[in-house]
Amino acid sequence: MAADIQNAAFVDDDKAREVLEAIRWPDGPICPHCGNSDQDKIAKGEGKATRPGLYYCAACNGQFTVTIGSVMERSKIPLSKWLFAIHLMGASKKGMSALQLQRMLGVTYKTAWFLCHRIREAMTEPVKGPLGGSGKIVEADETYIGGKETNKHVSKRKKGMLGGKGKVAVVALTERNGESRSFRVAKVTGEELRPLIVTQVSRKSDLMTDFGGQYYHVGQEFNRHEKVNHGADEYVRGDAHTNTSECRFSLMKRAVFGTHHSISEAHLPRYLAEWDFK
Repeated sequence: MAADIQNAAFVDDDKAREVLEAIRWPDGPICPHCGNSDQDKIAKGEGKATRPGLYYCAACNGQFTVTIGSVMERSKIPLSKWLFAIHLMGASKKGMSALQLQRMLGVTYKTAWFLCHRIREAMTEPVKGPLGGSGKIVEADETYIGGKETNKHVSKRKKGMLGGKGKVAVVALTERNGESRSFRVAKVTGEELRPLIVTQVSRKSDLMTDFGGQYYHVGQEFNRHEKVNHGADEYVRGDAHTNTSECRFSLMKRAVFGTHHSISEAHLPRYLAEWDFK
């Protein structure tokens, strides 16, 4: 997805509105209040006193614009800046920081931060059903998000903080050639992960994991469970591997290290939603 920064919709609010209307209403305006799509009962507001993009619905006597029901509703930020921010975040493989968005849009940091998190929230896709199914492969793997102790000032380092200690655990369930779902978890244990895996992944799937003990019992509930032993330098054995999930984690880490530098645990689910969306 190329960032076409010369698109008129990124600088002209009227052009931006036309683009949004074409995306949301390819067959003409639809009233969000009553669902009316009869174009004979929908009229576009006219006159100097009418705000841009306003429509009237004769079926319910309601008023609406293209932003109702979206993250842009009731926002005072110009539509052109919304559209540009959405495009930039969607086109940036390793993410876009609020500071970078602030510089590119010419807005305050508070506005840029608001835009980033609203857009990430919109990237949270509704759960359509379990991943995988008969004849499909789903990978389960975990990683830890957090800084290294060696990168901290000597006075702030804590002893014994090795591996995942002091970091936030994230589990990714990735369907091969399909979507990925990432979750923050309190502990990486079989007791913690089993309810998550069996509700998010169809038991008819083939489950691929590493040799972590947390996957041993839950793996027996699936059509097939293959494990690769990373400790013995085994990463691929036939179709058994977790490389798809590892690739997702690599992009996550690049986004953290190279773009955001620090992520609040409270907002981590939104960042996970963004990475899964991409």
